[in-house]
Amino acid sequence: MFNPSRQDARRFFFDTWSKHQRNETLTDLEKIVLAILLEHPEYHAIVGQPERYLEQEWTPDMGESNPFLHLSLHMAIEEQRSIDQPFGIRSLYAQLALRLGDEHAAQHQMMECLGEMIWHAQRYGGGPDVNRYISCVRSRLGMGEEETPRLNPNDIGD
Repeated sequence: MFNPSRQDARRFFFDTWSKHQRNETLTDLEKIVLAILLEHPEYHAIVGQPERYLEQEWTPDMGESNPFLHLSLHMAIEEQRSIDQPFGIRSLYAQLALRLGDEHAAQHQMMECLGEMIWHAQRYGGGPDVNRYISCVRSRLGMGEEETPRLNPNDIGD
């Protein structure tokens, strides 16, 4: 399974931006990353300076969010949409984008839910809770919880 280090993930953003700047051919994944980067001009100076930002720390007390975490969460949402996992997330995304009139804003709403789920898992232990995530996204649409709870991937085989 592919599990990049923090530096590897950051290098991917740096390299994609650099290839874009040089008008080089991008892979399909790099094209997705570039589209995300183009939606975030506030990060262009950062991805253009790998020597300065490869090891940079962003902590809550600094008052800034980690741009690489933000970009990575966008990538996670894109992957979820592309494979419709958790099942139904593509439809929820489409409904949220329609309601907000903006796909980027819909992604940010979903990222808040994804972040909340990750924070909860880290704070209280255990793996990611797909029901917490789906319920959060559904609440953004004014929908209630699903009638039948989903089986979390980490619960399979217990």
